[in-house]
Amino acid sequence: MANMLENQLLQAAKVIEGQVDAEIEKLEKMDDDDFEALKRRRMEAMRKGAQQKQEWLKQGHGEYSEVANEKEFFDECKKSKKVVCHFYRDSTFRCKIVDKHLQIIAKNHLETKFIKINAEKCQFLVERLRIKVLPTLCIAKDGKTVDYIVGFADLGNRDDFPTEMLEWRLGCADIINYQGDLMNPPTLDGSSSKMNILHQSKAKKTIRGGNDDSSDEDW
Repeated sequence: MANMLENQLLQAAKVIEGQVDAEIEKLEKMDDDDFEALKRRRMEAMRKGAQQKQEWLKQGHGEYSEVANEKEFFDECKKSKKVVCHFYRDSTFRCKIVDKHLQIIAKNHLETKFIKINAEKCQFLVERLRIKVLPTLCIAKDGKTVDYIVGFADLGNRDDFPTEMLEWRLGCADIINYQGDLMNPPTLDGSSSKMNILHQSKAKKTIRGGNDDSSDEDW
């Protein structure tokens, strides 16, 4: 077994070394015109990135704001390609936890518009999107709903999950530019793991609607 592992590591090292050598060779063959063209492309990418950032800020990205009704919800989904909407109720404690995390995430991910809407004031929208549990995060791309985060089942099934956990889940939905490893979610504490999170999520889905002690509320 030790020899097999050593051989695998050696093979991996050779592959990486080959990739590095190929990049070095590519750079060595580049002349001044190639470097100048590369510089122009990077400068243009930076310029477009700065322009896009300003457009997002004008549209209210970078803030976690509330929409008053269905019309405003649909308007936001039309203006922004990526939208995360928190359906909440004032009397639901876990909704306040979600608010705290989304205020942080919204500032760090200008590429996505983060909004909230009072579920009690948008019955038509709640029924159309089949919102049954609060809190629920509706994830929309190009005006179409693509995913939901229902309660805390996907977040470790506990109230004290870190902001990074919700950020990871949003990354899995491809609604934010997540910089971490999607295959390895952030740990809840020293003993938590990806398998524990998946197990808790499945258990939550199994008992939903039963006599559990969570603060997710049926709508």
